[in-house]
Amino acid sequence: MNKIRLLGIAGALSAALAGPATVSAQGWPAKPVRVVVPFGTGGGGTIQARLITDSLRQTMGATFVIDNRPGAGGLIGAQMVAESPPDGYTLLFTTSTLAVNTTLFADTLKFDPRKDLAPVSLVSAGPLVLCVHPSVPVRSVKELIALAKKHPGRLASGVNEIGSTGHLAAEMLNQLGGVDTTIVPYKGGGPALLGLMTGDVALLFVVAPVAMAQLQANRIRGLAVTTPKASPAFPDLPPINTFIPGLEVDVWYAIFFPRGTPPEIVNRMSAETKKVLQTESAVQTFYQREGMGAIGSAPEALRAHLDSEITKYAKVIKQGNIKVQ
Repeated sequence: MNKIRLLGIAGALSAALAGPATVSAQGWPAKPVRVVVPFGTGGGGTIQARLITDSLRQTMGATFVIDNRPGAGGLIGAQMVAESPPDGYTLLFTTSTLAVNTTLFADTLKFDPRKDLAPVSLVSAGPLVLCVHPSVPVRSVKELIALAKKHPGRLASGVNEIGSTGHLAAEMLNQLGGVDTTIVPYKGGGPALLGLMTGDVALLFVVAPVAMAQLQANRIRGLAVTTPKASPAFPDLPPINTFIPGLEVDVWYAIFFPRGTPPEIVNRMSAETKKVLQTESAVQTFYQREGMGAIGSAPEALRAHLDSEITKYAKVIKQGNIKVQ
């Protein structure tokens, strides 16, 4: 009898301890959810976060509050989320720079994105577009490589800032393409694009929405996209990996919770995000216009993608001895 009574007490205690997490997961969200965007208010991360959370408000009847926390290439906001209570009321809406900065800032990073963040969903992804100034006498990646090999160090490759995905793409062009272009860093995408349009640099990897507008205006010439497969937004441009195997770079956006967030909450947020991305016409129209693809992945797929991206960029950073100054 005593043994039976003790077992009963133990079971009751276990249920009591497990109860709050289960209840909070079932009733989530019962209050506003803070969406930390670790970049400025006018960027693509903020625009997408608002677009998606506006739809989630309608489908879930929940309130989401955007909280911009820029700094250190997105790491300040990411660390804030990693250190937040894992109760489902703080999430991170970030970009592929997370995979780059894991290695780039390894010596000073105070958290491990792979261990301290719970993947929710890969939201979207789009290509960079390899573009050249119209005066550069090439019309294909093959011709660009030949020209770069003929004139080592003569072609200037603009990058919007050290450690950006555009910078890593330029480094991969040198490393995997066997060429020597001179990397010219700018302080932002706008100045880098201006440098390309004025001919101060010969080539630049440009984000899809910006590239689309400038290509249509014939201010720059596109050679290829950096996604593994052809992009519907740029049907005339081949994937660059056709010419340089292994050169694959996409600008992606994803959602994470702090580690330890109840799986029920993680899975529900993932499912609700996927539903919005696949069914809301306004959301789909936005991504088509921006030259990006809406995804909506399972948490496990985002985890695998982040691991793969960190490994890929770590190799490029170490080989190129890239350091943030």
